[in-house]
Amino acid sequence: MSERFLEKNVAITGIGQSAFGRPSKSSTLELTVDACLQAIADAGLQRSDIDGIASFPGELPDTSGLAPVGITSTMLALNLKVNWHSAINRESPSQLGSVFAAAAAIAAGFADHVLVFRTIGEASAWEHGKEGWATRHAHSEGAGAPRVGGTWQWMMPFNAYSATPWFAMYARYHFDRYGTRPEQLAQIALNARRNAQGNPNAVYRKPMTLDDYMGSRMIADPLRLYDCDVPIDGCTAFVLSRKDMARHMRNPPIRLEAIGSALRHRDTWMRPESFEAPASSDAAAMMWNRTLLKPSDVDVAQLYDGFSIHTLYWLESLGFCKRGEAGAFIEGGHRIAREGELPLNTGGGQLSGGRWHGLGHLHEACTQLWGRGGERQVTRDPKVAVVANGAAAFVGCMLVVRD
Repeated sequence: MSERFLEKNVAITGIGQSAFGRPSKSSTLELTVDACLQAIADAGLQRSDIDGIASFPGELPDTSGLAPVGITSTMLALNLKVNWHSAINRESPSQLGSVFAAAAAIAAGFADHVLVFRTIGEASAWEHGKEGWATRHAHSEGAGAPRVGGTWQWMMPFNAYSATPWFAMYARYHFDRYGTRPEQLAQIALNARRNAQGNPNAVYRKPMTLDDYMGSRMIADPLRLYDCDVPIDGCTAFVLSRKDMARHMRNPPIRLEAIGSALRHRDTWMRPESFEAPASSDAAAMMWNRTLLKPSDVDVAQLYDGFSIHTLYWLESLGFCKRGEAGAFIEGGHRIAREGELPLNTGGGQLSGGRWHGLGHLHEACTQLWGRGGERQVTRDPKVAVVANGAAAFVGCMLVVRD
Protein backbone atom coordinates (compact mmCIF):
# COMPACT_ATOMS: atom_id res chain seq x y z
CA MET A 1 0.00 0.00 0.00
CA SER A 2 2.92 2.37 0.68
CA GLU A 3 3.93 2.23 -2.99
CA ARG A 4 0.61 3.75 -4.00
CA PHE A 5 -0.05 6.09 -1.09
CA LEU A 6 3.19 7.97 -0.79
CA GLU A 7 2.35 9.91 2.37
CA LYS A 8 3.23 6.71 4.22
CA ASN A 9 6.87 7.37 3.33
CA VAL A 10 6.86 10.68 5.21
CA ALA A 11 7.20 11.23 8.96
CA ILE A 12 6.94 14.06 11.45
CA THR A 13 10.29 14.30 13.19
CA GLY A 14 10.09 17.48 15.26
CA ILE A 15 7.52 19.91 16.67
CA GLY A 16 7.60 23.39 18.16
CA GLN A 17 5.16 25.88 19.56
CA SER A 18 5.73 29.41 20.78
CA ALA A 19 4.22 30.82 23.93
CA PHE A 20 0.81 32.36 23.25
CA GLY A 21 -0.08 35.99 23.80
CA ARG A 22 -3.33 37.91 24.15
CA PRO A 23 -1.73 40.04 22.82
CA SER A 24 1.91 38.99 22.77
CA LYS A 25 4.73 41.30 23.78
CA SER A 26 6.80 39.63 21.06
CA SER A 27 6.34 40.29 17.37
CA THR A 28 4.68 37.60 15.29
CA LEU A 29 8.01 37.08 13.48
CA GLU A 30 9.73 36.47 16.83
CA LEU A 31 7.02 33.94 17.73
CA THR A 32 7.53 32.26 14.35
CA VAL A 33 11.29 32.01 14.76
CA ASP A 34 10.85 30.62 18.28
CA ALA A 35 8.48 27.84 17.16
CA CYS A 36 10.53 26.97 14.07
CA LEU A 37 13.81 26.74 15.97
CA GLN A 38 12.10 24.51 18.54
CA ALA A 39 10.88 22.16 15.79
CA ILE A 40 14.26 21.99 14.08
CA ALA A 41 16.06 21.30 17.37
CA ASP A 42 13.44 18.75 18.40
CA ALA A 43 14.15 16.84 15.19
CA GLY A 44 17.87 16.91 16.00
CA LEU A 45 18.61 18.95 12.89
CA GLN A 46 20.41 22.17 12.04
CA ARG A 47 18.90 24.98 10.01
CA SER A 48 21.19 23.98 7.16
CA ASP A 49 19.41 20.60 7.01
CA ILE A 50 16.07 22.20 6.15
CA ASP A 51 15.61 22.14 2.38
CA GLY A 52 11.88 22.85 2.14
CA ILE A 53 9.37 25.19 3.76
CA ALA A 54 5.57 25.51 3.65
CA SER A 55 2.91 27.55 5.40
CA PHE A 56 -0.81 28.25 5.38
CA PRO A 57 -2.08 30.54 3.96
CA GLY A 58 1.00 32.60 3.15
CA GLU A 59 1.49 36.13 4.41
CA LEU A 60 -1.62 38.31 4.16
CA PRO A 61 -0.68 42.00 3.98
CA ASP A 62 -3.66 43.27 5.96
CA THR A 63 -4.53 44.13 9.53
CA SER A 64 -6.63 41.07 10.41
CA GLY A 65 -3.79 39.14 12.08
CA LEU A 66 -4.91 35.98 10.26
CA ALA A 67 -1.51 35.41 8.66
CA PRO A 68 1.02 38.12 9.52
CA VAL A 69 4.14 36.07 8.69
CA GLY A 70 4.87 34.17 5.48
CA ILE A 71 7.59 31.95 4.12
CA THR A 72 9.77 34.74 2.70
CA SER A 73 10.25 36.59 5.99
CA THR A 74 10.70 33.28 7.84
CA MET A 75 13.37 32.09 5.40
CA LEU A 76 15.22 35.37 5.77
CA ALA A 77 14.99 35.33 9.56
CA LEU A 78 16.29 31.75 9.76
CA ASN A 79 18.74 32.10 6.85
CA LEU A 80 17.26 29.04 5.14
CA LYS A 81 18.35 27.89 1.70
CA VAL A 82 15.69 25.56 0.30
CA ASN A 83 14.99 23.51 -2.78
CA TRP A 84 11.20 23.71 -2.43
CA HIS A 85 8.77 26.20 -0.92
CA SER A 86 5.04 26.73 -0.98
CA ALA A 87 2.39 28.91 0.62
CA ILE A 88 -0.95 27.09 0.60
CA ASN A 89 -3.90 29.45 0.18
CA ARG A 90 -7.18 29.29 2.06
CA GLU A 91 -8.96 27.35 -0.70
CA SER A 92 -7.06 24.24 0.35
CA PRO A 93 -7.78 21.23 2.59
CA SER A 94 -7.81 23.56 5.60
CA GLN A 95 -4.72 24.31 7.63
CA LEU A 96 -3.50 20.77 6.94
CA GLY A 97 -3.02 21.74 3.30
CA SER A 98 0.53 22.89 4.06
CA VAL A 99 1.30 19.53 5.70
CA PHE A 100 -0.14 17.64 2.72
CA ALA A 101 1.90 19.75 0.30
CA ALA A 102 5.08 19.18 2.31
CA ALA A 103 4.46 15.43 2.32
CA ALA A 104 3.93 15.46 -1.45
CA ALA A 105 7.16 17.40 -1.96
CA ILE A 106 9.13 14.91 0.12
CA ALA A 107 7.52 11.93 -1.62
CA ALA A 108 8.35 13.49 -5.00
CA GLY A 109 11.99 13.93 -4.02
CA PHE A 110 11.96 17.74 -3.97
CA ALA A 111 13.14 17.92 -0.34
CA ASP A 112 14.29 15.74 2.55
CA HIS A 113 13.31 17.88 5.54
CA VAL A 114 10.46 20.40 5.22
CA LEU A 115 9.65 23.03 7.83
CA VAL A 116 5.89 23.67 8.11
CA PHE A 117 4.56 26.51 10.25
CA ARG A 118 1.40 28.47 10.96
CA THR A 119 1.52 31.92 12.56
CA ILE A 120 -1.47 33.87 13.76
CA GLY A 121 -1.69 37.32 15.34
CA GLU A 122 -5.40 37.92 15.77
CA ALA A 123 -5.17 38.89 19.43
CA SER A 124 -2.88 41.83 18.67
CA ALA A 125 -4.97 42.88 15.70
CA TRP A 126 -8.14 42.92 17.75
CA GLU A 127 -6.47 44.55 20.74
CA HIS A 128 -5.37 47.47 18.61
CA GLY A 129 -8.84 47.85 17.17
CA LYS A 130 -7.71 47.23 13.63
CA GLU A 131 -9.87 46.11 10.77
CA GLY A 132 -11.14 42.59 11.36
CA TRP A 133 -11.29 39.47 9.26
CA ALA A 134 -14.88 39.93 8.13
CA THR A 135 -14.56 43.62 7.34
CA ARG A 136 -11.47 43.05 5.22
CA HIS A 137 -13.25 40.47 3.09
CA ALA A 138 -16.49 42.36 2.80
CA HIS A 139 -15.40 45.02 0.33
CA SER A 140 -15.16 44.21 -3.34
CA GLU A 141 -12.95 47.18 -4.22
CA GLY A 142 -10.48 47.21 -1.33
CA ALA A 143 -10.44 48.71 2.15
CA GLY A 144 -12.87 51.58 2.50
CA ALA A 145 -14.82 50.69 -0.61
CA PRO A 146 -18.34 52.17 -0.51
CA ARG A 147 -20.13 49.00 -1.57
CA VAL A 148 -20.17 45.43 -0.37
CA GLY A 149 -19.87 42.81 -3.09
CA GLY A 150 -19.80 39.09 -3.67
CA THR A 151 -21.26 36.73 -1.11
CA TRP A 152 -20.98 39.40 1.55
CA GLN A 153 -23.78 41.48 0.04
CA TRP A 154 -26.20 38.77 1.21
CA MET A 155 -24.80 38.63 4.75
CA MET A 156 -23.64 42.04 5.90
CA PRO A 157 -27.17 43.55 5.88
CA PHE A 158 -28.23 40.80 8.29
CA ASN A 159 -25.24 41.21 10.62
CA ALA A 160 -23.85 37.83 9.54
CA TYR A 161 -20.36 39.25 9.17
CA SER A 162 -18.52 36.65 11.23
CA ALA A 163 -18.38 32.87 11.19
CA THR A 164 -20.48 32.49 14.34
CA PRO A 165 -23.92 32.95 12.73
CA TRP A 166 -22.86 30.85 9.74
CA PHE A 167 -22.07 27.84 11.87
CA ALA A 168 -24.94 28.49 14.23
CA MET A 169 -27.05 27.32 11.30
CA TYR A 170 -25.23 23.98 11.36
CA ALA A 171 -25.81 23.70 15.09
CA ARG A 172 -29.47 24.64 14.82
CA TYR A 173 -29.96 22.01 12.11
CA HIS A 174 -28.33 19.35 14.30
CA PHE A 175 -30.50 20.36 17.24
CA ASP A 176 -33.75 20.40 15.27
CA ARG A 177 -33.09 17.36 13.06
CA TYR A 178 -31.57 15.02 15.63
CA GLY A 179 -32.71 16.35 18.98
CA THR A 180 -29.24 17.37 20.12
CA ARG A 181 -29.39 19.33 23.36
CA PRO A 182 -27.30 22.20 24.74
CA GLU A 183 -26.18 19.99 27.63
CA GLN A 184 -24.72 17.55 25.11
CA LEU A 185 -22.95 20.15 23.00
CA ALA A 186 -21.55 21.60 26.23
CA GLN A 187 -19.42 18.49 26.71
CA ILE A 188 -17.07 19.58 23.92
CA ALA A 189 -16.26 22.79 25.79
CA LEU A 190 -16.21 21.17 29.23
CA ASN A 191 -13.89 18.39 28.09
CA ALA A 192 -11.58 20.94 26.46
CA ARG A 193 -11.40 22.96 29.67
CA ARG A 194 -10.59 19.90 31.79
CA ASN A 195 -7.78 18.97 29.43
CA ALA A 196 -6.44 22.52 29.24
CA GLN A 197 -5.78 22.44 32.97
CA GLY A 198 -2.91 20.05 32.23
CA ASN A 199 -1.50 22.18 29.40
CA PRO A 200 0.81 24.96 30.61
CA ASN A 201 0.54 26.68 27.21
CA ALA A 202 -3.28 26.83 27.23
CA VAL A 203 -5.20 30.09 27.47
CA TYR A 204 -8.03 29.05 29.81
CA ARG A 205 -7.11 26.73 32.67
CA LYS A 206 -9.68 27.73 35.28
CA PRO A 207 -12.21 24.92 35.92
CA MET A 208 -15.58 25.33 34.20
CA THR A 209 -18.90 23.75 35.15
CA LEU A 210 -22.00 23.02 33.13
CA ASP A 211 -23.67 25.94 34.91
CA ASP A 212 -20.83 28.20 33.79
CA TYR A 213 -21.33 27.05 30.22
CA MET A 214 -25.13 27.41 30.27
CA GLY A 215 -24.82 30.82 31.91
CA SER A 216 -22.46 32.22 29.27
CA ARG A 217 -23.99 34.68 26.85
CA MET A 218 -25.57 33.55 23.62
CA ILE A 219 -23.52 34.66 20.59
CA ALA A 220 -25.64 33.20 17.77
CA ASP A 221 -28.35 30.78 18.86
CA PRO A 222 -27.61 28.04 19.83
CA LEU A 223 -23.87 28.82 20.08
CA ARG A 224 -22.76 30.33 23.37
CA LEU A 225 -19.57 32.13 24.29
CA TYR A 226 -17.79 28.93 25.31
CA ASP A 227 -18.67 27.29 21.99
CA CYS A 228 -16.30 29.75 20.27
CA ASP A 229 -12.53 29.46 20.09
CA VAL A 230 -10.08 31.91 21.67
CA PRO A 231 -8.03 34.28 19.45
CA ILE A 232 -4.32 34.43 20.29
CA ASP A 233 -0.92 35.40 18.93
CA GLY A 234 1.35 32.40 18.39
CA CYS A 235 3.04 29.97 16.03
CA THR A 236 3.13 26.19 15.67
CA ALA A 237 5.82 24.46 13.61
CA PHE A 238 6.78 20.97 12.42
CA VAL A 239 9.58 19.24 10.59
CA LEU A 240 8.53 16.56 8.09
CA SER A 241 11.20 14.18 6.84
CA ARG A 242 11.72 11.22 4.56
CA LYS A 243 10.77 8.13 6.53
CA ASP A 244 14.00 6.29 5.76
CA MET A 245 15.98 9.20 7.17
CA ALA A 246 13.59 9.66 10.09
CA ARG A 247 14.39 6.21 11.45
CA HIS A 248 17.88 7.43 12.34
CA MET A 249 16.83 10.75 13.87
CA ARG A 250 16.23 11.85 17.45
CA ASN A 251 12.56 10.96 17.90
CA PRO A 252 10.59 7.83 16.99
CA PRO A 253 9.07 8.76 13.61
CA ILE A 254 5.41 9.71 13.56
CA ARG A 255 4.42 8.43 10.16
CA LEU A 256 1.68 9.90 7.99
CA GLU A 257 -0.55 6.85 7.59
CA ALA A 258 -3.30 8.44 5.48
CA ILE A 259 -4.61 11.82 4.44
CA GLY A 260 -8.06 13.02 3.38
CA SER A 261 -8.67 16.10 1.26
CA ALA A 262 -11.57 15.21 -1.04
CA LEU A 263 -14.22 17.80 -1.87
CA ARG A 264 -16.95 16.16 -3.92
CA HIS A 265 -19.97 18.24 -2.93
CA ARG A 266 -20.81 21.78 -3.90
CA ASP A 267 -20.14 23.30 -0.55
CA THR A 268 -19.51 26.68 1.02
CA TRP A 269 -19.38 27.76 4.64
CA MET A 270 -22.61 29.69 4.38
CA ARG A 271 -24.54 27.57 1.85
CA PRO A 272 -23.84 23.83 2.09
CA GLU A 273 -25.30 21.46 -0.43
CA SER A 274 -26.46 19.25 2.43
CA PHE A 275 -26.15 19.26 6.20
CA GLU A 276 -26.44 15.48 5.95
CA ALA A 277 -23.24 15.12 3.94
CA PRO A 278 -20.84 17.98 4.73
CA ALA A 279 -17.43 18.22 3.12
CA SER A 280 -15.89 16.50 6.13
CA SER A 281 -17.60 13.29 4.95
CA ASP A 282 -15.69 13.45 1.64
CA ALA A 283 -12.33 14.00 3.32
CA ALA A 284 -12.94 11.27 5.89
CA ALA A 285 -13.98 8.72 3.25
CA MET A 286 -10.81 9.41 1.28
CA MET A 287 -8.64 9.02 4.38
CA TRP A 288 -10.14 5.66 5.40
CA ASN A 289 -9.74 4.41 1.82
CA ARG A 290 -5.98 4.97 2.08
CA THR A 291 -5.43 2.76 5.14
CA LEU A 292 -6.26 -0.61 6.62
CA LEU A 293 -6.92 1.05 9.97
CA LYS A 294 -10.47 1.65 11.24
CA PRO A 295 -12.04 4.12 13.66
CA SER A 296 -11.73 1.51 16.43
CA ASP A 297 -7.92 1.62 16.01
CA VAL A 298 -7.69 5.31 16.91
CA ASP A 299 -6.21 5.97 20.35
CA VAL A 300 -6.61 9.75 20.47
CA ALA A 301 -8.54 12.31 18.40
CA GLN A 302 -7.69 15.96 17.81
CA LEU A 303 -10.71 17.36 15.98
CA TYR A 304 -11.29 20.91 14.84
CA ASP A 305 -13.25 23.03 17.31
CA GLY A 306 -13.27 26.54 15.93
CA PHE A 307 -16.84 26.16 17.14
CA SER A 308 -17.95 23.19 19.20
CA ILE A 309 -20.46 22.10 16.55
CA HIS A 310 -17.57 21.39 14.16
CA THR A 311 -16.37 18.64 16.46
CA LEU A 312 -19.76 16.92 16.42
CA TYR A 313 -19.80 16.87 12.63
CA TRP A 314 -16.26 15.48 12.52
CA LEU A 315 -17.10 12.71 15.02
CA GLU A 316 -19.88 11.61 12.70
CA SER A 317 -18.00 12.05 9.43
CA LEU A 318 -15.03 10.04 10.71
CA GLY A 319 -17.29 7.15 11.69
CA PHE A 320 -16.97 7.26 15.47
CA CYS A 321 -20.76 7.39 15.56
CA LYS A 322 -23.58 7.54 13.03
CA ARG A 323 -24.89 10.75 11.51
CA GLY A 324 -27.03 12.54 14.07
CA GLU A 325 -25.72 10.51 17.04
CA ALA A 326 -22.79 12.68 18.12
CA GLY A 327 -24.85 14.36 20.83
CA ALA A 328 -25.61 11.03 22.45
CA PHE A 329 -22.03 9.84 21.85
CA ILE A 330 -20.52 12.66 23.91
CA GLU A 331 -23.28 12.92 26.52
CA GLY A 332 -21.80 13.13 29.99
CA GLY A 333 -18.31 13.50 28.56
CA HIS A 334 -17.12 10.03 29.60
CA ARG A 335 -16.32 8.64 26.15
CA ILE A 336 -14.22 11.65 25.15
CA ALA A 337 -12.34 12.10 28.44
CA ARG A 338 -8.61 11.34 28.65
CA GLU A 339 -9.40 7.99 30.24
CA GLY A 340 -12.33 7.29 27.88
CA GLU A 341 -12.59 5.21 24.72
CA LEU A 342 -11.82 8.21 22.48
CA PRO A 343 -9.73 10.87 24.24
CA LEU A 344 -10.59 14.12 22.48
CA ASN A 345 -8.70 17.41 22.15
CA THR A 346 -6.38 16.53 24.97
CA GLY A 347 -4.55 19.86 25.02
CA GLY A 348 -7.72 21.92 25.38
CA GLY A 349 -8.42 22.30 21.67
CA GLN A 350 -9.08 25.78 20.35
CA LEU A 351 -11.89 26.42 22.84
CA SER A 352 -9.59 26.52 25.87
CA GLY A 353 -6.11 25.86 24.53
CA GLY A 354 -6.24 28.78 22.09
CA ARG A 355 -6.88 29.37 18.41
CA TRP A 356 -3.64 27.98 17.04
CA HIS A 357 -5.78 27.74 13.93
CA GLY A 358 -5.79 24.06 13.26
CA LEU A 359 -2.15 23.04 13.47
CA GLY A 360 -2.34 23.08 17.25
CA HIS A 361 -4.33 19.86 16.91
CA LEU A 362 -1.50 18.15 15.02
CA HIS A 363 1.00 19.42 17.60
CA GLU A 364 -1.08 17.88 20.37
CA ALA A 365 -1.39 14.59 18.46
CA CYS A 366 2.40 14.37 18.26
CA THR A 367 2.71 15.35 21.92
CA GLN A 368 0.47 12.45 22.89
CA LEU A 369 2.09 9.91 20.56
CA TRP A 370 5.51 10.79 21.96
CA GLY A 371 4.21 10.56 25.55
CA ARG A 372 4.99 14.19 26.36
CA GLY A 373 1.56 15.17 27.64
CA GLY A 374 2.47 15.30 31.33
CA GLU A 375 -0.67 15.89 33.37
CA ARG A 376 -2.83 15.63 30.27
CA GLN A 377 -1.26 12.47 28.84
CA VAL A 378 -3.92 9.89 28.01
CA THR A 379 -4.06 6.83 30.22
CA ARG A 380 -3.41 4.33 27.39
CA ASP A 381 -0.20 4.12 25.35
CA PRO A 382 -1.34 5.86 22.16
CA LYS A 383 0.01 4.73 18.82
CA VAL A 384 -2.62 6.06 16.38
CA ALA A 385 -4.06 9.57 16.29
CA VAL A 386 -6.54 11.24 13.97
CA VAL A 387 -6.37 14.96 13.25
CA ALA A 388 -9.11 16.92 11.48
CA ASN A 389 -9.07 20.57 10.52
CA GLY A 390 -11.44 22.98 8.90
CA ALA A 391 -15.18 23.26 8.67
CA ALA A 392 -17.77 22.98 5.91
CA ALA A 393 -16.15 23.82 2.58
CA PHE A 394 -12.39 23.41 2.93
CA VAL A 395 -11.40 20.55 5.20
CA GLY A 396 -8.70 17.98 5.70
CA CYS A 397 -7.96 15.05 7.99
CA MET A 398 -5.12 12.64 8.56
CA LEU A 399 -4.05 9.60 10.52
CA VAL A 400 -0.63 9.71 12.15
CA VAL A 401 1.04 6.62 13.60
CA ARG A 402 4.00 6.26 15.95
CA ASP A 403 6.26 4.04 13.89
